[in-house]
Amino acid sequence: MFPIRLAGARFTAGDRPLLDGIDLTIGGDGITVFLGPNGAGKSLLMLLLAGLLIPDGGRIDWNGGPLPDAGIDMMFQQPMLLRASVFANVALALKPLGMKQTDVRRQTMEVLHRVGLGHRSEDSARLLSGGEKQRLALARSWVRRPRLLLLDEPTASLDPTATEAVESIVREIRTEGAKILMTTHNLGQAMRISDDIVFIDAGKVREHTATARFFSYPQSPEAKLFIQGELPWRIAFEP
Repeated sequence: MFPIRLAGARFTAGDRPLLDGIDLTIGGDGITVFLGPNGAGKSLLMLLLAGLLIPDGGRIDWNGGPLPDAGIDMMFQQPMLLRASVFANVALALKPLGMKQTDVRRQTMEVLHRVGLGHRSEDSARLLSGGEKQRLALARSWVRRPRLLLLDEPTASLDPTATEAVESIVREIRTEGAKILMTTHNLGQAMRISDDIVFIDAGKVREHTATARFFSYPQSPEAKLFIQGELPWRIAFEP
């Protein structure tokens, strides 16, 4: 599956290029965060990588082959949950694998305990708080042990405590070998959780570099303005 290479990838709506010649190489380790202003194309790029949209031009190469038919999962900002129990929401993800019911129950309960929801397995998912619903959605993805997990603004509407819980789970998923691609508007979160940053502006990748370097020495004028405008303190970059 890795490395994933995008060469001149484009996506248009009508005559408007929303992604305009994306060149990017993504390795198989760590957490990569996509940053950029609203409408830059971050979520759209995630949908292309998930195989939910097809580029209009260019190509996406998966370690020399086409999009794999397994090993990829995506969690949206507002995940869809069944009107069923917490347990049923996670167990459903294992149904296509044809597993024995005893194995389904064991794996489902194991991952629910790891996200702190084991004690709520028989509760309706509709009764969960916002943070608990995000942890449930993560459990549903994690139970299949994806090789690539795409997370689109997973903590956008959460308070700091719930955000910390989600970040902890994401780190744990990474340590088990999954590659994480994630979008966020929270620059503090990007600093805490990511290994590298892909900065996207106006449908183009302006920078792809290690997190510490991005925030200390952004190379593009677009990235400098973005960081200065989004952080709650001002930064003066060295010339």
